[in-house]
Amino acid sequence: MSTPLTPTHLETQFPSELLYAICAHVYAFCVLPDDPTLDPLITAHDDRIPTAHPSSIPPGYWSEPVTRRTLASLCLVNHVWYEAAKPWLWQKLEVRLPRTWLSLVEEIAWNYDEETVDSVMGKSLEAATKAAIDSASALSNPVCFEENLFDTLDAPDTTIGVELLSPIPSRDPSPRRLRPKSKSPARWEILRSINDAVQNVMNSKAPGVYVPTPTDPRPGRFVRHLDFNHFRTIGMRRSVEEGVNSRFVTGDRVQAVLKEMPNLVTFGATEYMDGALTLAVLNELFLRGAPSGGRGRPTRGRALMECHDVEEEDRERRRKCKDLEAVDLTGCVSAVFVNAFTEFVNTHLLPPSDSDSSEDEEDGGRRTRQRNSLYEPLLFPGLQRLGMRGVKSILPRYLSPFLLAFPNLTHLDLSGTRLTSEILESVGQSATLRLKSLALARCIKLTSESITHFLVDSPVTKELTELNLYGDMTYVSPISEEDLMKIVTLAPSFISGNLVYLDLSSAPITKETLTKMKPQPKLRSLGLSHIHRLELKAVTEFIRDKAPNVEILTLVNTFPELGDPRGSTRQSTIALHTHLIRPLCSPPFSFTLSQDAQASQPPPSRLRVIELSTAMLGGLGAGAGSWRIIRSKGGRGWYVDIASAWISESGTCQGSVLRRDLPPTDPFRVEMERLSAANGNVSSGVGWHARKMEILHGHGMLGREDGLYGAVSFAYQG
Repeated sequence: MSTPLTPTHLETQFPSELLYAICAHVYAFCVLPDDPTLDPLITAHDDRIPTAHPSSIPPGYWSEPVTRRTLASLCLVNHVWYEAAKPWLWQKLEVRLPRTWLSLVEEIAWNYDEETVDSVMGKSLEAATKAAIDSASALSNPVCFEENLFDTLDAPDTTIGVELLSPIPSRDPSPRRLRPKSKSPARWEILRSINDAVQNVMNSKAPGVYVPTPTDPRPGRFVRHLDFNHFRTIGMRRSVEEGVNSRFVTGDRVQAVLKEMPNLVTFGATEYMDGALTLAVLNELFLRGAPSGGRGRPTRGRALMECHDVEEEDRERRRKCKDLEAVDLTGCVSAVFVNAFTEFVNTHLLPPSDSDSSEDEEDGGRRTRQRNSLYEPLLFPGLQRLGMRGVKSILPRYLSPFLLAFPNLTHLDLSGTRLTSEILESVGQSATLRLKSLALARCIKLTSESITHFLVDSPVTKELTELNLYGDMTYVSPISEEDLMKIVTLAPSFISGNLVYLDLSSAPITKETLTKMKPQPKLRSLGLSHIHRLELKAVTEFIRDKAPNVEILTLVNTFPELGDPRGSTRQSTIALHTHLIRPLCSPPFSFTLSQDAQASQPPPSRLRVIELSTAMLGGLGAGAGSWRIIRSKGGRGWYVDIASAWISESGTCQGSVLRRDLPPTDPFRVEMERLSAANGNVSSGVGWHARKMEILHGHGMLGREDGLYGAVSFAYQG
């Protein structure tokens, strides 16, 4: 008698919530920690689990491709893992290649020609009905349930006159057809309406029964981040005519994709696709969520509305979307974007002008004044981070109402724009604005008085931790020496000592200015370029006594000892090591004969990266000791101590520590040697002391970026 065979291995079934949590942690590994390291991401020689500390080795986070490959592999395990990993796999979209973008449009956007609205409604309704019937045995009559579902769904009356129907003998009895209110609705909106209707019917017939949400094959509802930072069309051998008439990223495609992303909270654009930022795209971005709530006609009594009011239908759909939290428009200067931006401000942010009124001369003025008195400016309370670096084509009359429409900003980058003193004063009068990161680099229309008043007297800047007032020899800082003294001694952000990033390049800083400045114990990155009157010893004393935690220092064309082209390169090199590197980066000398000698004291500062001019870097040759020259993809370069890095010690509770004695075989030191030997043939994300604010993830001036954003941050000299 044979015995039945029993399987030796049974597949273990885990709860879907557990698998979802695992995928969430995998995605979190690619997010920068709140206190990030200032070094480029090094992953080539280290595959350890990322830490949550500002660690260079092992890295504090994974690269985005590593996380994406991990989630994609989890999707291939089985269907349960697929459902758990899919939302996180689509959480963040970075458009890199034109064909990739076209594939995303095909996957996310709804092609109404290939799949009609009626077919989607019918399939979704049938699936929702079947799922509800399977969930509750009390529902034994599916036809009755479907009729109740039709009555519950919010849809306009589509009754057709008898004279338009076919003759009675040729008509077969058919169930009622459900048509959406909009001719081009969003797929997620239809499914949400059907799900709400199913829940209402189930609550009346079988309270407490769980009904699963109808599945949507389109992944647009998972997307929370979309940027074109890496998008390029250069090198595709396209003619000028093809580039103008056959664009990949068009306004219609971007609008169609945005309509299917109700949970989108961050969006990044660049100069390579700013021609697609039409008025319809700007409306889809900024008018979602709270800005569409309460505007226009109320949602109640929708049966009385016109069936083809497209504007009202768009408002209804945008009300159900999440508010946008971050927008980066770095370098967007095309005529299409400027015209759309102007029209957006005129339509939504400026009060109605007298020229728009059609009243006659007698009572026209009275009616216009009454209309203006009832006008309420549109606000965007959800937006917290706004980047407009290099958006130099927007006129001040349109820039002002746009900035004043964001009452809850924490990060603001207006470098290289037409920002005026009047606009800055208006922003400073906000009662709700509390900035943490501010960049006003190379704003040529600002005055010394306006900047001083904004930093000293305005409550908007009381909580600043990052301040970028960079200027160079082309656009010199407008701040006078007297006003600069007021800023460093009276500004709340300087008095508090909470600054972690500060750039005062080309400002009239003297030894007296640094002497009277309050201690900055949290300062990590300091910019002092293009200052000819400042002595090298004064900076050394300031870092040693008041800012010992500074890790990065920029000294491009600064100091008579370093910036005089008539001086000897050898003397400049000796002065750099004698007056700056040795006093700040070497431990103090100690001598003892005791056998119980304590460990040597650490250096007086954490300085390990110095940015210098091209001429000065050329005179340094191959470097001295563990110091090497690392050049960016553009014109910037740094003198780096490659034996110093933040290391996460395993088995300790200290998090990460700064070590200055890395061995030559350490992965970080090996990678830094490779970057030094590359002589500028590196990626755009290699560099220190960013010139551009990181907007999309909220890491400010200490954040790390690559792609076009990285080139603006670390490669460009301006």
